[in-house]
Amino acid sequence: MTGLPFPTVRGASPVPGGAAGSSPGTEGAPEGTVGLPDRFGRVARDLRVSVTDRCNLRCRYCMPAEGLPWLAKPEMLSDDELVRVVSVFVRLGVRQVRLTGGEPMLRRSLVDVVRRIAALEPRPRIAMTTNGVGLDRLAQPLADAGLDRVNVSLDTIDPQEFADLTRRDRLHDVEAGLKAAATAGLVPVKVNAVAMRGINDHSVTDLLQWCLDRGYELRFIEQMPLDAQHGWDASTMVSSQELHERLAERFRLTPLPREDRGSAPAERFLVDGGPATVGIIASVTAPFCAACDRTRLTADGQVRNCLFSQRETDLRGPMRDGASDDDLARLIQGEMWRKAPGHGIGTSDFVQPDRPMSAIGG
Repeated sequence: MTGLPFPTVRGASPVPGGAAGSSPGTEGAPEGTVGLPDRFGRVARDLRVSVTDRCNLRCRYCMPAEGLPWLAKPEMLSDDELVRVVSVFVRLGVRQVRLTGGEPMLRRSLVDVVRRIAALEPRPRIAMTTNGVGLDRLAQPLADAGLDRVNVSLDTIDPQEFADLTRRDRLHDVEAGLKAAATAGLVPVKVNAVAMRGINDHSVTDLLQWCLDRGYELRFIEQMPLDAQHGWDASTMVSSQELHERLAERFRLTPLPREDRGSAPAERFLVDGGPATVGIIASVTAPFCAACDRTRLTADGQVRNCLFSQRETDLRGPMRDGASDDDLARLIQGEMWRKAPGHGIGTSDFVQPDRPMSAIGG
């Protein structure tokens, strides 16, 4: 790896407007590009890294009961390759790295990967999104290695609903993981929940009270079209407005000033006067694409400028063929420059990504 600042892309012209994935692969960011901007003035500073596509749950809105064809080990980035690519992103201005999956804790080297990312200069903040199964064993080692905080996906606190949704009876493991995360100082411990009509939407207030009682910060996320293989029924999505109305039946919600939100996706509310808060992410009905500062790296080394992009840029192949860090930086900048103005969910020409969510990373 080089120790010098990366040169900007030269000799390329801006890409015309269009849908995600519509621009030619030979186009890149224009001369003078610094960092990771796109054509619409956004700058990527938040990197989502899928460290594995494997998962130990089978959530109904994410994958089939039998699982999916997993990536073979040679197809995945090695630890050295993954940390190298993250270091390139950091030098290009990324300030937060979120480790995702699949289930990130299924990567046996995860603690060491966290330790190596934490040693980068400038040091990025490191977060992790997890289903919480196994977090009771790894929370302290991950915190010691440099992990700053966690988001745990938990849609219900009812054991039977949990087993039905995830096809696994592991709610007790998730509860233990959440407790361990709080004890290890991975705070604020955040809980991510998806409310689905006729499945768990009736118990959203119970989930909020459960989180309030334990000091966890709950965020509801509108259900998105994440599994192309099984389609998406928008009628099962509980909108942010509906969520607000249901929560307001039991709690007094006071919106926090919008300027406090920045590029964060959640609209946050004080609960019963605070200090506890709840967040609602309206990914579908009120998308935050105009303020998005995210980019993604898949477990097999592909850069995606949007969760719903129809194309991606390969870094694994060029890296294994001897590409320099400067070469990788140019590829990353080119992919970010092609980012579309929005994900397009709800439009007539929206197409779900071919990859399942577990392969892309949350």
